[in-house]
Amino acid sequence: MLTDPIADMLTRIRNAVLIKAEKVDMPASKMKVEIAKILKEEGFIKSYKIVRDKKQGILRMALKYTPESASVITGIKRISKPGRRVYVGKAEIPKVMAGVGTAIITTSKGILSDKECRHNSVGGEVLCYVW
Repeated sequence: MLTDPIADMLTRIRNAVLIKAEKVDMPASKMKVEIAKILKEEGFIKSYKIVRDKKQGILRMALKYTPESASVITGIKRISKPGRRVYVGKAEIPKVMAGVGTAIITTSKGILSDKECRHNSVGGEVLCYVW
């Protein structure tokens, strides 16, 4: 049993990028699918899909690379952890790498990117940074 499935997801992505894998598989959950949706919208991954199996399903993400075979994701970091939760108000929403990266935040309106949080004027728990 995993104590932090989001950290496991981010580590799988980080490891797949290091070996320049085409895709990465992980156990699916609603939160992981929402994070994958944001990564797709922000242009960090090509696509994602849920592969059904007899258990909870598998989330398969196709990673995105530049023509020079460099990964679009250069860094990914877990911010709020089970032992130390990090919350921000609508006025303190972080800008990752001066706006180049994205902060993924879970709010009362669902899981949103930092840009959507500013647009909707909501704060919440900062899950991770991606750049």
